[in-house]
Amino acid sequence: MEFAALAAWILAAVAGGYLLIIWMAHGGASTKVTRFPILVVVGHPLAAVVGLAIWVVYLATGRAAYAWAAFGALLVVLLQGFMLFTRWLVGRGGRHARGAEQAFPAAAVAVHGGVAVTTFVLVFLTAMELTGT
Repeated sequence: MEFAALAAWILAAVAGGYLLIIWMAHGGASTKVTRFPILVVVGHPLAAVVGLAIWVVYLATGRAAYAWAAFGALLVVLLQGFMLFTRWLVGRGGRHARGAEQAFPAAAVAVHGGVAVTTFVLVFLTAMELTGT
């Protein structure tokens, strides 16, 4: 299960990187109006990369503390991602739609979110299994 979580995490990172590239190619933070706070746009992938690094340390050591730390990082990532998703969803295609995030393909957003939630669940289940709960 832990390697399935690693694979899902990497897939989510690739899909998220694709979305970030699209956002930046369409002006990103330099656009006059965006629904995405820059701190969340920076913090979301940064927390995900830190969490992934912690998960790799867990895989190398097998220590439950690292699995739980990676889960904690994922919790932050998930909350930030949910904020970005709801802001994207509310502005999508409406009369007030604006910002670089409107260029996101819905399929890419769905893949990124779906794989991210799968990663979250797999990491949680792995950490629970390690603590015998």
